[in-house]
Amino acid sequence: MKYLRLLLFPFSLIYGIIIMMRNWCYDAGLFQSRQFELPVISVGNLEVGGAGKSPMTEYLIRLFKNDYKLATLSRGYGRKTKGYQTATATANATKIGDEPAQFKHKFPDITVAVCEKRVDGIEQLKAGHDLIILDDAYQHRAVKPGLSILLFDYNSLNNPHLVLPAGNYREPFSGRWRADIIIISKCPELLSIDEQAAITANMSLLPYQQLFFTAIAYQPLQAMDNNLPAINIDADTTVFLLTGIANANPLVTYIKKHTSHVIHHNYPDHHCFSLKNITKLADEFTACTSQKKVIITTEKDAQRLGEQQLLPLVKKLPIMVIPIGVKFLNQQQQFDQFVIEYVRKYREHNQIH
Repeated sequence: MKYLRLLLFPFSLIYGIIIMMRNWCYDAGLFQSRQFELPVISVGNLEVGGAGKSPMTEYLIRLFKNDYKLATLSRGYGRKTKGYQTATATANATKIGDEPAQFKHKFPDITVAVCEKRVDGIEQLKAGHDLIILDDAYQHRAVKPGLSILLFDYNSLNNPHLVLPAGNYREPFSGRWRADIIIISKCPELLSIDEQAAITANMSLLPYQQLFFTAIAYQPLQAMDNNLPAINIDADTTVFLLTGIANANPLVTYIKKHTSHVIHHNYPDHHCFSLKNITKLADEFTACTSQKKVIITTEKDAQRLGEQQLLPLVKKLPIMVIPIGVKFLNQQQQFDQFVIEYVRKYREHNQIH
């Protein structure tokens, strides 16, 4: 892998220069970046893969949904449709993508929309909403959000900050300076004050930037089929773990705290599960002689298991879903007040004008 990175490094230099030139053109006003007359909060990251954007988006939804008419707007990665789409109660991953489908499933009263061109999406949404949350839009420079939240996975902070293809960064590390709030996600719950201070120093924050630390908060298992009985994972349980996410390591580590018997069916991020994939899982589950066994998947993966061709087999399996949330290690109240104040002031300012 080390030698492959060296071979790809010249291509990363070219890619990095192109991205820096693109960002400069937006910063200089040569490329148009639209700002809107309603609060727009962007949630994103610099690295390819999961840094916890969806749980943070859900945290913001919970924070605002009772006081504002809000919408989420995503690209809808992995969907088989094009253009602007809004989620209905029956929308699935094929139509709108797995993460938007997850948002609509959990928060049926909010508007969930997808559009490759976020400017067009906001134009469609702005008349009927007080607030728009952009999921995974940090590199979408055509929109200038009023508040930008950037996430870094704690577990990859010390990796080389190389851009694609030699590294995992979508843009250079210096791109962090566009963020108003930086969140170090997936931290150990007992992260020391000294280490937090060291990370803060390495981030070289600008005066206007705020930094927070969060951990994953795993929630109780929920059955995909409401007729399934509740189950507690213990040392005698065999867990068949089905994932198609960017980084399943934290989830595997969490489950192994409860049982060492974990059989992981691991697929790439946003993987479209085939009948062959689920048949293999079902066959292995049936052949397992453990007296206590269960299939666990993530909320995002559960959206892709709802496809019509998979449902007959999926419904026969005892599949449990493990929701995840966000737990602030420091200053949660300060974070809440910061984003709430932004929305309040932005709306008041634009109502006056």
